[in-house]
Amino acid sequence: MTAHLCTADEIMQLARGFQKSRVLLSAFELGIFTALGARQRSSREIAEALHTDPRATDRLLNALCALGLLAKHEGCFANTPATAEFLVQGNPGFLSYLSHANNLWQTWSTLTEAVRRGTSVADRPLAERGEQWREAFIAAMHNSGSRCAPEVVGLLELSGVSRVLDVGGGSGAYSMEFVRARPGIRPTVFDLPEILPLTRRYVADCGMTSMIDFLPGDLATADLGAGYDMVFVSSIVHMFSLADNQAFVAQCVAALNCGGQLVIKDFVVNEDRTQPTDAALFALNMLVGTAAGDTYTEREIRGWMEQAGLHALHRKDTSFGSALIVGRKP
Repeated sequence: MTAHLCTADEIMQLARGFQKSRVLLSAFELGIFTALGARQRSSREIAEALHTDPRATDRLLNALCALGLLAKHEGCFANTPATAEFLVQGNPGFLSYLSHANNLWQTWSTLTEAVRRGTSVADRPLAERGEQWREAFIAAMHNSGSRCAPEVVGLLELSGVSRVLDVGGGSGAYSMEFVRARPGIRPTVFDLPEILPLTRRYVADCGMTSMIDFLPGDLATADLGAGYDMVFVSSIVHMFSLADNQAFVAQCVAALNCGGQLVIKDFVVNEDRTQPTDAALFALNMLVGTAAGDTYTEREIRGWMEQAGLHALHRKDTSFGSALIVGRKP
């Protein structure tokens, strides 16, 4: 076993890492980058526009300059090319994920107590989290899904596939990519009744309403139906416990036609659960945010699929850290 030996300075930098994150997230939450837009403005002008304290606003703006997120010239502040592209609302590259990251800040602050208790102390059912939380979450998932979907769908064998069930499909980003990838594919997005209005909005914005079906339900209780050539499960199994995933995967397999494929896309942690780093950290994200979620090893995921009767199991890795485990129903 090998491990990086941290110096005292590196440990201190890790301990203070939250400061830079909080500067960015507070600036995003206040709308500083959008308020600047393409203009140069003084800190007083920005404070007046955002109804914030002038001195405190000035100090936050200076810290943003120190981090390379803003530029300052003759007492006025301006976006850099990167912040103009990614942090100004309305621009094509806008990182809506940061709204969700602000929500994650709250749950991650409970990590110490979650480790003591072994479960989330901040967990609330999705239906109780409010419209603002749901919109931020789905926007973040759409941002990520839209970037990853072309690569993921491109890794799949789609010959003979006409009906796809997109389980927990959120914004419909993957369903829309299935439509683009192969003529004749008809996806169905399965998600909570309070999520599907958002799904319909994203799908309508892309002009695909007539090409995609929508099925409301709760994964904990709903029947997924039957007759699908592929059941696609992206970023879902990490929300459930080991035992719950065994039942969930069996439910997905029951929805497949003979010869159909189950695709599980998620973080896959190595057997000693220390790598990849993002997967190890995401296990903690599930600890603070869910009752029993986790990240799982390839052996664990294969075990659920084999027990449900799938064969020809294989793994495909993506360039962005997630992996696909694919199995076929006899």
